[in-house]
Amino acid sequence: MTLPLYSALVIPTVTSYPSLKCVQWSPDGQLCFITKNSGIIFTPDHGINFDNTSVIKATPGKDVPVLGWFKTMIQHDKITPTRWPEYSQAWGAVSLGSIDMSVISMAISPVGVASNGGCIFVSLSSNMDINFWIAGKNYLKGEWFNIFDLTSFLVDHFATKEKEDLASILQAQAACIEWSPRPNFGLVPEPSIDASLLILGTRAGCLNFLRYRKADNPEIVATLAVADKWITHTAFQGWNTVVHGHCEGYLAYGISDGSVGLVKISQILQENTTTFSFSKSYDIQVKLEHESSLIYGPESRTGITALHWIHVPGRSPILVSSHPGLVNLWSATSDNVPTTTAYWTGFRSLRLQTQKISSDASALHPVTGLTYLRKQDRLVVTLFDGSFHVLRSFSTDPVWATRTVVDTGGEQLTSDGLSSVSRGIFVRMEKGAVDRRDMVQVNGAVSYDDNACFLWVYESACPSDFSYKHDAKHRTTLIVTPMWEDENDELLLQDLATLLNTVKASSGYSPLYLLRPYMLHLRDPAKLHNLHSKLLEILATRPLVEDLSKTITVPPLQEVLNDDVRCQFRYSVSTSLFGWDDLLSLRMRLSLADFAWKLASNEERRTECGVVAQDLLNAISYRILRTIIRHLIAAIKSLTPNDIPFVSRMIVQSLLHGCPPELTEEGNQLSVLIQPLLNAPSSSESGTPEGLSSKLNELCPACGMDVPLEDITTAVCGNGHRWARCSVTTFILSTPWVRTCVGCSRKALLPPSAQKDLPKIAQGWVVEDLLEAVQRCLFCNNGFISIL
Repeated sequence: MTLPLYSALVIPTVTSYPSLKCVQWSPDGQLCFITKNSGIIFTPDHGINFDNTSVIKATPGKDVPVLGWFKTMIQHDKITPTRWPEYSQAWGAVSLGSIDMSVISMAISPVGVASNGGCIFVSLSSNMDINFWIAGKNYLKGEWFNIFDLTSFLVDHFATKEKEDLASILQAQAACIEWSPRPNFGLVPEPSIDASLLILGTRAGCLNFLRYRKADNPEIVATLAVADKWITHTAFQGWNTVVHGHCEGYLAYGISDGSVGLVKISQILQENTTTFSFSKSYDIQVKLEHESSLIYGPESRTGITALHWIHVPGRSPILVSSHPGLVNLWSATSDNVPTTTAYWTGFRSLRLQTQKISSDASALHPVTGLTYLRKQDRLVVTLFDGSFHVLRSFSTDPVWATRTVVDTGGEQLTSDGLSSVSRGIFVRMEKGAVDRRDMVQVNGAVSYDDNACFLWVYESACPSDFSYKHDAKHRTTLIVTPMWEDENDELLLQDLATLLNTVKASSGYSPLYLLRPYMLHLRDPAKLHNLHSKLLEILATRPLVEDLSKTITVPPLQEVLNDDVRCQFRYSVSTSLFGWDDLLSLRMRLSLADFAWKLASNEERRTECGVVAQDLLNAISYRILRTIIRHLIAAIKSLTPNDIPFVSRMIVQSLLHGCPPELTEEGNQLSVLIQPLLNAPSSSESGTPEGLSSKLNELCPACGMDVPLEDITTAVCGNGHRWARCSVTTFILSTPWVRTCVGCSRKALLPPSAQKDLPKIAQGWVVEDLLEAVQRCLFCNNGFISIL
């Protein structure tokens, strides 16, 4: 049986730097492919409901791939390279990468770090230039901008005029970059603070730890000297919660001589009680502890080609490092694993075996992909020559899985088998016009669904003829395909249910990233038809836990309203709206219900999806409304007449049919508290019923008639003109300055920081700060884009 080919996209581009960073998923669900002069960003179309007619779809031969892609890029060739000789003439500071500059690595921040609520991409060039990139109006297919030159900042910091020597210059010359995920401090709700770290390994043998700060220069948290040679690789293990407010994790670093060491990183939250805050605010204390003994030394006498942590449930993480022809494994002893468990610890070294899929195949090629298959307990290692190597029993007794080894139950998952599949797809794509001299150069490979489906990029080459291939002739192909047959629908739904019940708001991943494996398979109409009832049962069955948003306590504001207070208001609103695990689960369930509704096979099933979606929508809406009302009550003394239209809307929403009685009571409480402002001399008109009604009504942008607030999603005037309402404030979207959610297509007004004026009725400070605090969609937690 021929395996389906989901995508085979030809990309005209120049050569790429083969590594684990060449192809990687961003926490926002985008695929970053690094080429010589750019970073091409692809976004799969499943789960996106915006401008789907502009996606790129490839149709190679008779295959019709089901995947479409949005495409944009980071144009790295526009940056001005650093002229290192201007800072030091020493041989140690020479940058040979400046001769033919290219992008060699990319680090991506968690979701929410950028000012627009998305990710920051950090590029590293062969000239050791580090630049921050952020999406403009449309992160799917719009322009990405270079917002910060980190190299110049590091040079200014380390190489001052009083201390401009070789050592200080080497501290600013980074050879590798890594951005840690967001830690889970175990707090409820999770505070809206960025505790992720950008880590740079430098030529000086130092590790620089930085934290991104919006609208300011990055903060250099710490610098730690760990070696007297270049640091060429870094890999962060992940965070573990020690106690509430205290996390720790390990950073592995590789040195140019092939040795590997460890640094323990601890982050501790310290509550800030010196200033007023609507919710608890924290400062972050960072502690670094360098492990004096190396994991292993330079015995291999070869450089490191890859360094990566593999997380296996129920045991300590395993560090994988590769050298030419070797794969080294290391795992620390864990006190949490029972002594009866047959898990190995310590150090193991396994020699790669050449898969003769082409005449130039060799086990000495660099590693370009590492994928752990949890269900099969196997590690798949991809090499630059297009071969796949499989380690079976990875957590208990790792050995190579080949056809010559007895391999019960995993005949498809062998080094020979996967390498043959890879070669077969290459021959299929090249229309059979290949021979053994043609090598499929796989520059990067990642898992698509954490199971059988893989994604890789390759270029056809014939190294043995030594012919020159100019840039215009280079062509890379992106492949998405299952590597073996695996149709276990029950397990697919079990994994989905587990994800929805255990997802963490602190993860820093978007729903498009988390739901990618499931949307890939559920987009198949036949499969969705068969799983319809079970899927809706999973979406409708929520854990029997208390609605924790009812526990939100917001202290009343006693101070004068100023910029600091407004900043704390935004922080508290953001924490309360996006810091709850159960609320994120509800949003993901709603996304899947809408997804199933869109692809339902008949009207009856669409109605069933709609019932589940409406129930989830109500649950989300009540939590949002409760959060906003409690913050309005806390800030009641600082509200102004300009805030009355918005406050009135929140009160009316709490009185709508179906609203929980306790939420209606809170709305009545807000109504009583707002009366002094309504009865103030400056608001005498608003104090009358007619005046209050006028605050709820808006003018139709087309004909000028009054539009009453009868529906919080749509506005209709007496002449039949229909207008969408802001999903955050419920005001009519009478301006082109709006943003649209890529997941559910709901629209919202742009915040004032976008330098666009709000409608006159929406110019209260509460509305402004609420729009600033809501950087992700309130109903599906995906990102916004804007057109104008």
